[in-house]
Amino acid sequence: MARALPEINPGVVMEQQTVETRIPARLDRLPWARWHWMIVIGLGTVWILDGLEVTIVGNLAPQLGKPGSGVDITASQVTGLAAAIYVAGACTGALFFGWLTDRFGRKKLFLITLAVYLAGTALTALSWTAWWFFLCRFITGLGIGGEYAAINSAIDELIPSRHRGRVDLIINGSFWLGAAAGALLTVPLLSQFAVDVGWRLAFGLGVVLGLIILVVRRNVPESPRWLIIHGHTERAEELVGGVEEEVRRETGRDLPDAEESIRIHQRKSLGFGVIAASLWRHYPKRALLGFSLFIGQAFLYNAITFGYAEILTTFFDIGADTGYFYAVIALGNFLGPLLLGPLFDTVGRIPMISGCYILSGVLLLGTAFLFDQGHLTAVTLTACWCVVLFFASAGASSAYLTVSEIFPMETRALAIAFFYAIGTAVGGITGPLIFSKLVGSGVPGDTALAFSLGAALMIAAGVVELLVGVKAERRSLESIARPLSALD
Repeated sequence: MARALPEINPGVVMEQQTVETRIPARLDRLPWARWHWMIVIGLGTVWILDGLEVTIVGNLAPQLGKPGSGVDITASQVTGLAAAIYVAGACTGALFFGWLTDRFGRKKLFLITLAVYLAGTALTALSWTAWWFFLCRFITGLGIGGEYAAINSAIDELIPSRHRGRVDLIINGSFWLGAAAGALLTVPLLSQFAVDVGWRLAFGLGVVLGLIILVVRRNVPESPRWLIIHGHTERAEELVGGVEEEVRRETGRDLPDAEESIRIHQRKSLGFGVIAASLWRHYPKRALLGFSLFIGQAFLYNAITFGYAEILTTFFDIGADTGYFYAVIALGNFLGPLLLGPLFDTVGRIPMISGCYILSGVLLLGTAFLFDQGHLTAVTLTACWCVVLFFASAGASSAYLTVSEIFPMETRALAIAFFYAIGTAVGGITGPLIFSKLVGSGVPGDTALAFSLGAALMIAAGVVELLVGVKAERRSLESIARPLSALD
């Protein structure tokens, strides 16, 4: 293991000067090792938590809406208003914690945001009235939104460039492992416990899992890229040197030389004006790309994630067993990034991202037509969604990958937060509200219309990727977007 290093406060700059460093190249040329697995497990597992959280709420909606649940709330309020409030909290948390992540470091923030999530989830389990449930959903969303910015930026800065695409996709896709677990957990919790007990236990299990992840995450280091830019030269050099020593012992081979260097003018932080200029003045096409990818996937996923149990209950009279159907869908979602992920590093970003978005949209239009004509059962509808989401899931995960690698290092976390917040506010808040209203009408044509809206947005995002996508595969982050602190 890499030797322990003294803790420092990343918000206090130890030195500010112009330095020439090979740290990015040294990180990118590392072979895959146990150290990288520690990063994946410590940071990637939060998506399992998010999937568990969102799925539990979606599958518990019919139970929460029953008399005697302990909360005076309807199933439509859970899948509609509460879901929109959760997403609003996530958008707010992404912006606030994203700004703090670029200013004070990745590690400090991915510990704080997980703690906020745990507090929100624990308080949700204690809900006794609708307004308290809504408030707790907002707090939980704050933590999850902050996690997206802190975790994605840290992962991309620590994983070698040749593995970055597949690792990022698989980690984001692990959301669906949590979704499957949440769906399966709700079945016994809803059938074996009283109506006012089972849903509380479900939220309590999320807290237990989060505490375990918090313990593991304490071993994940700060990003050396962030350290070097913010003046912690010695700390960054010691950290990377320790990792290199660990990898040499593990592989028994010397590492190749890292020849590429970059000159950095170290600084504590950047103002919003500089960040906004870098996004809009220098990268307008990339900004359009980020918005398109996030709006498409946010509308589709937030709508179906929160509302699928309601579809099964409304049209197919499926009760507590909705969790089994959702678990099957979740499996298809995880297999997409897992099996297609390596192609994002070999075939390339543009063909894979555009292909996944457009193909999933076309398949969803076909599903909408079959549903409207009454040709689908609960089983065949679930099968159709599995195929659609196999491709859509890889595409949705690539949205986070895209915005985390196509903007400068100093703006990375805030860029992730910004596009997540704006894209999700447009697609993720309106999606559940529109979806729950259309599904609640009980008319198949209305639900088919909801499917079609999601399909159209996914196809449009795929076309934008074809037109202005960035060839980022197997390239260093610094070559994709030059750091604002870099000097000629």
